[in-house]
Amino acid sequence: MDDATERPPFTLHDIEQAAERIAPFAVRTPLLDNPALNERVGRRVLIKPELFQRMGSFKFRGAYNALASLPQVVRWRGVVAFSSGNHAQGVAAAARLFGVPAVIVMPADAPAAKIEATRALGAEIRPYDRWSEDREAIGRALSEERGATLIPPFDDLAVMAGQGTVGLEMAADAAALGVPLGDVLVPCSGGGLAAGTATAIKAKSPNTRVHAVEPEGFDDTARSLEAGHLCSNDPSARSICDALMVAQPGALTFAVNRHVLSDGLVVSDVDVMDAIAFAARTLKLVVEPGGAVGLAALLSGRLPVGDGAVGLVLSGGNIDPQILQAAFAR
Repeated sequence: MDDATERPPFTLHDIEQAAERIAPFAVRTPLLDNPALNERVGRRVLIKPELFQRMGSFKFRGAYNALASLPQVVRWRGVVAFSSGNHAQGVAAAARLFGVPAVIVMPADAPAAKIEATRALGAEIRPYDRWSEDREAIGRALSEERGATLIPPFDDLAVMAGQGTVGLEMAADAAALGVPLGDVLVPCSGGGLAAGTATAIKAKSPNTRVHAVEPEGFDDTARSLEAGHLCSNDPSARSICDALMVAQPGALTFAVNRHVLSDGLVVSDVDVMDAIAFAARTLKLVVEPGGAVGLAALLSGRLPVGDGAVGLVLSGGNIDPQILQAAFAR
C-alpha cells in the first residue's frame, strides 16, 4: 500500500458505544421486505430505509455521536461542518438538541430543500462555490476564528462509529429474522457509512460481502480498493448524486474500508434515475439520488451473483422535487 497503510483503532465496541449515545434521539429504522423487489432480482432483499431517519438521512447518527463525544466545555463553543446537505442537516439538528451554535459550509448549488432545512434548524449557512473554493479550508478557518469544533462529514472516528449503527441494526434484525446476509450494498462518498456499516456487519457476520456503491465519475473508493492507494476523481466529473461528490476517499475511512469492503460497484446516473422511479412506484419510498445507488446496482445487475439475502441501505430521502419528477417521466 502506498498510503493509508495503518488501520485506525476502530472496532465494533466504538459502534456499540455510539448506539448507546444516539438511542434516545435517533430512529431505529426497520428492515423492510418487498416481494416485487425480491422477484425482480431473484434474491431476498432486506431494505434499511434511512430516509425514515431524523432529518431524512443516516447522517444524523454520526453527527449526534460526534457532538455527544465532545467534552461539554468544548461543545459549548459551537461546531462547524462542511456538507452538500445531509451532514449539514445532521449536524444542525444535533447542535440544536445540545443548544449550541452551528455554522455549516454548503455549496451554493446544493439542493434548495437541503439548504432551507439546514437554515430552519437554526444553523448559520456559509455558501461556497464547490468548483472553485475549498470547503475544508473554509471550514478550518471558521473553526479557528470562532473557537468551534470542526465536525467532518466522514473522516472522523466518532462520525464513522455513529454511521456504523446502521450496520449494527441491520445485522441484529437480519439475525432475529433468521436470514443470513450474503451481500450488503452501501452508498459511498467519503466512505464513513461504508466503513462503519462494514465494520459492524463483518464483526457480526464475517462471511458477508459488503460492497460500496458509487456513481460514475465519483468511483474513487472502487478505484482506490483496486489500486491499493488513494485515488482522486476528475475535477470535471458531474453526477445527479449530489451527496456522493467528493474528491477522494478519506484517509481514515479508506484505511478501514480496504480491510472490510469486498469491492466497489459503480452505477450510471441513468441507473440511479431508474432506481428512484422504481423505489417510488414499487417500494412506495422516496429516495434521493445518492441514497438510491445501492438499489441502482441491484436493479442493473451490477451485484455479482451470490447466495443469501441482500442487505440494501437506502441512505437518504432528501430529493429535489424536480429530480423526482424527472425520474417519473422516464
